[in-house]
Amino acid sequence: MNAKIFESHIIVPQSAIDDMNHVNNVVYLQWIQDIAKQHWETKTNQEIRNTYVWVVLNHYIEYHNPALKNDELILQTWIDHHHGAKSERHTKIINTSTQKVIVTAKTMWCLLHKETLRPTRINQEISTLFS
Repeated sequence: MNAKIFESHIIVPQSAIDDMNHVNNVVYLQWIQDIAKQHWETKTNQEIRNTYVWVVLNHYIEYHNPALKNDELILQTWIDHHHGAKSERHTKIINTSTQKVIVTAKTMWCLLHKETLRPTRINQEISTLFS
């Protein structure tokens, strides 16, 4: 799959900082989920969002460098591949001033039919939106 990268920028708020004075690991997980949702909502219309919903099957996260209060970060996400109802999404978080990679993540998502909550094959219409 030849995926386009979707980006978002954030400034690290005080609320993201833990007792070690850097961004808490749980916050990164939230940001990973938030950018995936933003990407989905940007690429789809209300009819698609009323028909389908995504659930996480697993996350694999690597923490490379700390991020601190007021750091400006770029969040990037893209779909690497999909098969059946499953889609592998990658996320990278980069410090804009140092260009250091802060976090990389791989998440396996499963597409569900919103009414039945049963897995549903990723159809061509959805696949095309992300390539």
